[in-house]
Amino acid sequence: MTAQSDAARRMASRTRKTAETDITATVDLDGTGSSSVQSGVVFLDHMLTSFSRHSGIDIKLECKGDLDVDDHHSVEDVALVLGSALSDALGNKKGIGRYGWAIIPMDEALAQCSIDLGGRSYCVFRAEFSRPVIQGLSTEMVEHFFVSLSRTLNANIHLAVLEGKNTHHIIEALFKSLAYAMKQAVKVEGSDIRSTKGVI
Repeated sequence: MTAQSDAARRMASRTRKTAETDITATVDLDGTGSSSVQSGVVFLDHMLTSFSRHSGIDIKLECKGDLDVDDHHSVEDVALVLGSALSDALGNKKGIGRYGWAIIPMDEALAQCSIDLGGRSYCVFRAEFSRPVIQGLSTEMVEHFFVSLSRTLNANIHLAVLEGKNTHHIIEALFKSLAYAMKQAVKVEGSDIRSTKGVI
């Protein structure tokens, strides 16, 4: 995986090329929520576009993966590359809020997310889905996406569904709750490092 960053603008790019996937991602933490996402998995594109719009983070991402095998490699590697790009764009994390949380409804569904960009990777995920696949995305991969994202973003991510029946609504509420939590956590609120250690 190779990296290129512009710390002054809180932008970063990451690429990853393996025998299974070829991915390039660019993010801008201080963007307007514009995106161009082509992961090869239609519903994942929809979710990442929604994440970008509601977090205000610009995302440009392209993935060419072995979808003839399964969606697993593409979904996992997209999360890994996206997390790495977001981490690079955060730089030394000076002045950021660090923590973010949100509870987001979507019709009958209600999802909550809490995030800590404190440098430790951990994901807690509590959700169940009644449909196995939505537009190319295996619903079992939703948890794996967030676990993989937390790994390279070096973040604690806690996600839980409080209410919901419709699988589309549940997954979209999860991604939107992450978006609003991230929007809060990456916001520059001062000049200090939010840690007694002096570094994050």
